[in-house]
Amino acid sequence: MVEVYNLLNKLEFLEEVAILEYEEWADNKEKDKENRIVKKIEKIKSNLKNDDFCKLILLSNDRLIGFISIFPNDCDECINLTPWYATMYVKKEYRGNGYSKILNNAILEESRRRNYKEIFLKTDLNNYYEKFGAKFIKNLNNGEKLYKFEL
Repeated sequence: MVEVYNLLNKLEFLEEVAILEYEEWADNKEKDKENRIVKKIEKIKSNLKNDDFCKLILLSNDRLIGFISIFPNDCDECINLTPWYATMYVKKEYRGNGYSKILNNAILEESRRRNYKEIFLKTDLNNYYEKFGAKFIKNLNNGEKLYKFEL
């Protein structure tokens, strides 16, 4: 059975989440990897108690399947927009089983619980987030697209 948890309540998964985030999104991965992962762990841990930050994890039998986040900022081109739907990630071996839908629904529900009226998303994926209800806003200068979920 799969369950969604706030990472704040399951800190034993913090290092694994930080490593996966690093492997998926870090630029220049080979430069000072261990130190950068330690800093990522510290950054996530320090942000977990902030009202404008959230990281939800999806577990099955105490194994990490994936995670998703709310960030206060996630786009240099749109600094006036907040909050941001960010870091949806499902481990490769679990993809294709509907887990991204579970994570999506969980982060949108968390956003509603926080009384957000909308949440923004940037992505370079084509025709992916629309199936979850995201509405296209515009193309960004870096080739990504800006979307919004209305809550």
